[in-house]
Amino acid sequence: MNPFSQIPELTDAERAVADTLPIGADPDEAARVLGRVPLWFHTFALNAAHGLYTPGVARDHRYRMPFLPASFAGQRVLDVGTFDGFYAFLAEDRGAARVVAVDNEQYVAWVKARWGIELEGGEGFRAIAELLGSRVEYVRGDALALVDTGERFDAILCLGILHRVENPLGLLRALGGLLAPGGRLLVETYGVAVDGRVADGRIEVHPPSEVYRGDDYVYWGFGAGGLSALATHAGFSRVTIDATPTIDGHPRILATLERPGA
Repeated sequence: MNPFSQIPELTDAERAVADTLPIGADPDEAARVLGRVPLWFHTFALNAAHGLYTPGVARDHRYRMPFLPASFAGQRVLDVGTFDGFYAFLAEDRGAARVVAVDNEQYVAWVKARWGIELEGGEGFRAIAELLGSRVEYVRGDALALVDTGERFDAILCLGILHRVENPLGLLRALGGLLAPGGRLLVETYGVAVDGRVADGRIEVHPPSEVYRGDDYVYWGFGAGGLSALATHAGFSRVTIDATPTIDGHPRILATLERPGA
């Protein structure tokens, strides 16, 4: 089977998100970029006027957009699990003074298992960074490696990552330690169906490929209470459950986490 036949077609939903970061590249250069990356996760508007978008496999992230600040003016931002870097570049476009994008590139194995496509890792990020002339710093590795650098961030984005790590409590603790006073950790992850109840501390464990066919890397589903309790164990003093939407049959949960003294 041709692996590219399994990649879903671009829809208006993906274009709507991509259009929040219009790149406006020269059409010839945009076409070259499209051809140099074997698989795109994020959809980018390379040149919307000419209909040139990257064919991202991530589906309909419109529900995330109201969750993100309209401005990151002057802030230091960390994007955890950046993949092709859409949200890191968006933070830069919205005025962030410094953006660090980190990824351990676990997705290389995920892409090979799910689509049979070989990636080196980071090629989508590099291609877009060149088009934008971006100053976003890319770090290949685990976010835990940043703890000893002494750098602190005003905003940390952890979007679509928590359900894919073996130790979500450890990750939350580490990210909390990377926050500057008054900073916020924005978490979006896999949820629990019809569960916005903070009093119910539910966390589900998913067998391999149960959530997405051919995807063995979705381990957890977090209810509102489960995520809140986990954040409390990690040292956060305030947890705001912002939304618990269901997208294409999949429950999601979005929350803002704050540290003591914030």
